[in-house]
Amino acid sequence: MGHSSKTLFLDRPEGRLAYDVSGDGPLVVCVPGMVDVRSSYRHLAPALVEAGYRVATMDLRGHGESDTTFSAYDDQAAASDVLALIGHLDQSPAVVVGNSMGAAAATLVAADEPGLIEAIVMLGPFVRNPPTTWFQRAMMWLMLRRPWGVPAVAAFYRSLNAGVTPPDLGDHLQRIRAALRRPGAWAAVVRTTKTSHAQVTPRLAHVMAPTLVVMGERDPDFADPAAEARFIADALGGPTEIDVVPDAGHYPQAQRPDLVNPRVVGFLDQARRHA
Repeated sequence: MGHSSKTLFLDRPEGRLAYDVSGDGPLVVCVPGMVDVRSSYRHLAPALVEAGYRVATMDLRGHGESDTTFSAYDDQAAASDVLALIGHLDQSPAVVVGNSMGAAAATLVAADEPGLIEAIVMLGPFVRNPPTTWFQRAMMWLMLRRPWGVPAVAAFYRSLNAGVTPPDLGDHLQRIRAALRRPGAWAAVVRTTKTSHAQVTPRLAHVMAPTLVVMGERDPDFADPAAEARFIADALGGPTEIDVVPDAGHYPQAQRPDLVNPRVVGFLDQARRHA
């Protein structure tokens, strides 16, 4: 993990969530996306710690080192886990940083508990259901069938890093593969892929916290990444900034930390000054 202190566990009603904490200062909770593990923040978390923040990175239910025993793996479940972690760390208002599906969780938290959230950062956010073709759905269905599941997902994850390939992507993929091979993990991740973001989209208007929308210019998950960022910014209720990152795909925080780290730190420092 590089930056992290040891893995800690938060007890939830149906299992344990894995997370780690480092640094001192205002709390930032970092939430990865579907299939991903919390070392997705291996470059951003140390930069936030250095800038004077206390950073918690968490694994989604069924992902990384979190348990696979839960009955729900959707956006609402992830949002409830973020709130539980903020409560457990007893530090609010907090900042929530969410990548992909993690941005949907951040949206729900900020909309439902505005008093607890100081600002949010969305990275490659999925906050509405993408228009998928029949062919794409068929390919997704095939990919989630054994025996080629884990290697296919790893190859797909690699392809989402369009643009700059992180030099440590191989190590990160190894952690994803290991997590997927745990008992029960594959079924949990397949259930996570069935998440609908339909309930999240109308909640964007209720987010009043300052928000930074960071989109990789080459994100393969969106037909027009810059247009998707504008749609989100227009839908949000509070002050919003957009940053479209060149030579980055779906994981700008891992692909272009040289650009994303200073952008996020600068945004959070400014949001705190105006709070």
